[in-house]
Amino acid sequence: MGLGDTIVAGKSISQKDSAKAMIFIRRHLDESLKNEYLTLEDPEDLWQNLHDRYNHQRTVILPRARYEWMHLCLQDFKTISDYNSAMFRIISQLKLYGEIITDHDMLEKTFTTFHASNIVLMQQYRGMNFYKYSELISVLLVAEQNNDLLLKNHESRPAGAAPLPK
Repeated sequence: MGLGDTIVAGKSISQKDSAKAMIFIRRHLDESLKNEYLTLEDPEDLWQNLHDRYNHQRTVILPRARYEWMHLCLQDFKTISDYNSAMFRIISQLKLYGEIITDHDMLEKTFTTFHASNIVLMQQYRGMNFYKYSELISVLLVAEQNNDLLLKNHESRPAGAAPLPK
């Protein structure tokens, strides 16, 4: 919208641009923040106050996201979907602060954190030469769903049980 200069110190801006910037910034603020900063009328002051208030987030979120990435293990989750959600939440936090996580990193993280009892499965999946994390997750989700169906079928009628009456 060409309003970037309205939050730069020492720039002279028109009242029209200043008003447009304030409307834009306030529209994107949480309700509680709108009320808290209601008295500020200069976009530069509002921007600086918000910067002062939230600039420390990098020092809080980034180390926690790195820790969670380091300790993320597929075996710690009940479902592939839960693992996938945690993976993308952590990656979003890392990307927000400039850390780049590639598909290769995500594939390696997943392969290296399979449960020890699934080593053969891990080797089979690794042998499929996935280049995208999304491809691996799709295969894992289908496999998980098929395993659940097989278990439900087995529980409803165990092997060796009498055939159903005609």
